[in-house]
Amino acid sequence: MARKLINNPNDLVNELIEGYILFNSSKVKRLGDLNVIIRADLPVKDKVGIVIGGGSGHEPLFLEYVGKGIADAAVHGQIFAAPSPDLTYNAIKAVDSGRGVILLYNNYAGDVLNFNIAQEMAADEGINVQTVLINDEISSAPKERMEDRRGTTADHLLFKIAGAASGEDMDMDSLVRLLRKAVYNSRSLGVSLSACSLPQTGFATFTLEDGKMEFGMGLHGEAGVKKVDLMSADDTAKTILDYIIDDLPFKKDDEVLVVVNGYGSTTRMEMFIVTRKIYSYLNGKGISIYSAEVGEFCTSQEMAGVSITLMKLDAEIKKYYGCPV
Repeated sequence: MARKLINNPNDLVNELIEGYILFNSSKVKRLGDLNVIIRADLPVKDKVGIVIGGGSGHEPLFLEYVGKGIADAAVHGQIFAAPSPDLTYNAIKAVDSGRGVILLYNNYAGDVLNFNIAQEMAADEGINVQTVLINDEISSAPKERMEDRRGTTADHLLFKIAGAASGEDMDMDSLVRLLRKAVYNSRSLGVSLSACSLPQTGFATFTLEDGKMEFGMGLHGEAGVKKVDLMSADDTAKTILDYIIDDLPFKKDDEVLVVVNGYGSTTRMEMFIVTRKIYSYLNGKGISIYSAEVGEFCTSQEMAGVSITLMKLDAEIKKYYGCPV
């Protein structure tokens, strides 16, 4: 059973948001008493609004990706649970400046259902709302069914590109096109070395035998694609990259962004050792790394393991990724 520094389990998300807002009051604020974080400088005039969100428990996703140059609002469900439609509906109204709102979130059934209801509620009031689903995780469905794949650790790259492009006055149709291209160019795969737990109970969401690791396991404990004996960092990085490179496929002379994401209890020591192998392996294949990000961007409580994300760049994606945030 995992040990957590919490108070009443029923107040987890409320207290999480309250603490974050107090720490960042000059940049973000709460929307009323809802589990919705918005930019402190809203309303921002004459731009397409960007709303992100999903279940809590994956911090810094989603609440820490709101601000100038990134998302305008983030809606939060309970731990590992989709936010209710009313939260997203209120977020849409808060960020709409007359040019429409994009909902940018991960492809999970509960999220899709509830965000779609909110989109319909807003449309009934005449607000133009479009959805871009993130589905970068390659193990969750074969390539011919990419629309069924989960979204994971390409998230913050896409939020950043969306925020930059909307901040530079890109119109709705052009922004949707850009984001769908960036989603398609993104591929992620992770490996888990230990389970995550539900903070309300402390109990693990799945079991993984001692000395084993599982490739492709989901952030909530969804089954992976291959369980093997514990491998070295170099062999692990190479295995993940082989899956990812083959899927797009990535080719010689491609330029990419790289994300090495820790799942919650992985040390920076381990992440930098994995990063070392990524650089040498991609360089050996003639794939150029424009920029790499190493750290915890999308966690799953105390799960051990890492994910690797590659995003193929073109001039347009590169321009907006490079904007300040």
